[in-house]
Amino acid sequence: MLKSYSQFKAMLAIAKAGLIAIFRSPSAVAFSFAFPLIFILVFGFFSGGSKVSLRAAFAPGTDTTHYLYSVIHNIAGIRIIEKPDIELNEELEKGRLTAIISIHKNDNESPAYFINLKSSEAVSPQNLQVLRSILESVIKNIDRQKYPNTPTIAAINNHIEKIPGRTYRTIDFILPGQLGFSLLSAGVFGVAFLFFSLRQTLVLKRFFATPVSRTFIVLGEGLSRVTFQLITAVVILLVGYYFFHFTLIHGWITFMELLVLSFIGLVVFMSFGFVVSGIAKNESTIPPLANMVTLPQFLLAGTFFPIDNFPAWLQPFCKILPLTHLNDAMRNVAFEGAHLTDCGKQLGILAIWAVIGYTLAVKAFKWE
Repeated sequence: MLKSYSQFKAMLAIAKAGLIAIFRSPSAVAFSFAFPLIFILVFGFFSGGSKVSLRAAFAPGTDTTHYLYSVIHNIAGIRIIEKPDIELNEELEKGRLTAIISIHKNDNESPAYFINLKSSEAVSPQNLQVLRSILESVIKNIDRQKYPNTPTIAAINNHIEKIPGRTYRTIDFILPGQLGFSLLSAGVFGVAFLFFSLRQTLVLKRFFATPVSRTFIVLGEGLSRVTFQLITAVVILLVGYYFFHFTLIHGWITFMELLVLSFIGLVVFMSFGFVVSGIAKNESTIPPLANMVTLPQFLLAGTFFPIDNFPAWLQPFCKILPLTHLNDAMRNVAFEGAHLTDCGKQLGILAIWAVIGYTLAVKAFKWE
């Protein structure tokens, strides 16, 4: 009696062959492993030192009517952040703010104002000292120019209130961005070149002579790509954690949630690869088409620096890119302590992109 043909085993056989082919491809290994690791190594080695980065905010209730406030607010070397009080305290805990500045009028005669600083244990002492020095210099200049006959217009409280905090390292920002871009590149370039090559070399046509269905052909090739990229994700996360102290706030739970996010992101990005492979007329047109998808996201999706640094008119565009939301979800899970259930907004937008991508892929995909 003949055994029934197993579509599942056929899919696994295709996935195994595809995975072996990927590992034998120098370009696939380079783009997926080497490039992200090089960026992580560079930023990891250079983020150990304490660099001067002054971001501050004014506390609620600060006297904004005096000349002192406007001078501090307009100092070129200090970036003043304006957010709700709860968010400012969260930024302070992570070391993203140097201090929260409070200016209050003195009920006694001299000095006229007191300046209090609130900081956290995550803030570099060097940055805090530089901020204090700048404020002292500002006060001296105001005294000399406007109040030469008084001792001083303001005094800085020697006691700096400090709250507990966790250091937000450069690697905590860079690694999720590099992992996200690795997934994007693999999903777009890898899938586009793979299926175009299979179609061009008539491999797909030979598959049609076998009992394996078209659905399982795609699933098998997709499974090989997903497996390879999840291996890449594991390597990148472990290198970041063990060599550069990348934050996994809940340990292995966070690690597994990042792998789930990597899988979701790759599935979304693969849809763009199917679209590119379907509309490409020849192999030479794949790179420019794929770059139209990947390059804007590489530059504008918060891979190397926050999208808040972009002009206000550009930020809405940045916030609709799928890589932006994958990066945000990964950073929230890794450092903020969020879980997948807390990333509803990001996952929802990725789901919308998946629907758009696979709808276009079905229309554009060609078997021959």
